[in-house]
Amino acid sequence: MSTMTYAVQDSATLFRRNLKHLLRYPSLTITIIAMPVVFLLLFTYVFGGTLGAGLPGGAASADPRADYLHYLTPAILVMTVVAVAQSTAILVAKDATEGIIDRFKTLPIARSAPLNGHVLAAMAQTVFALVVVLAVALGLGYRSDTSVVGWAGAIGILLLMGFAVTWLCVGLGLASGSVEAASNAPMPLILLPFLSSAFVPTDSMPAGLAWVAEHQPFTPIIETLRACLDGTSPGSDAWWAIGWCALISVVCCAWAVRLFGKPRAV
Repeated sequence: MSTMTYAVQDSATLFRRNLKHLLRYPSLTITIIAMPVVFLLLFTYVFGGTLGAGLPGGAASADPRADYLHYLTPAILVMTVVAVAQSTAILVAKDATEGIIDRFKTLPIARSAPLNGHVLAAMAQTVFALVVVLAVALGLGYRSDTSVVGWAGAIGILLLMGFAVTWLCVGLGLASGSVEAASNAPMPLILLPFLSSAFVPTDSMPAGLAWVAEHQPFTPIIETLRACLDGTSPGSDAWWAIGWCALISVVCCAWAVRLFGKPRAV
């Protein structure tokens, strides 16, 4: 068999190993899903009436809370992806600090397999979390008027973003000296959506803050997702979203592989 075939088989084996860990500890997945669901309920029922009325045309709407749910749901789906990636940093740091990764390095397996296993397991967990959160949003009354192509675009951008932020968090997990540090390292990923168009349009922000919101990665990703789910064209936002995701994926994958090859400081 070729080197590529061995690498795929080894990655699949490590994927099954990480997937079994997730299945044995379902509380982790439940905790991950709980955060975006709480945000969805909080912003819809506590702030939704006021924030929905502040949306373009919201003041004349018969149900501003429903309008805000429609505006909010794509952002909550993005935050769900981020929450799964954050947990990946913790799992990678746990493997690194407990010596499992050092053990993997001594085995006759592909060097990329341990990292690929974490990324693949995280992507599977991401898909499951997205399905649950979307089901909750639908239960609250969210509806999409998009086509099959629109849903395909929405799924594609969510998976592309998940791949990018997962590799970022794999690198953060390897770079952290402890599980505690790894749990805090991805915190900017949780905070950045609040400085984007996730919860309010950027044109409602002060000029300086609006500029930051419009030029950070989450805004074009969220706007592309909104457009796909609304059945409209995302325009240049789609290219910015894909570009950001591709750049983060390439840079962070190279960074994580480089960290993995280094001996761990004792």
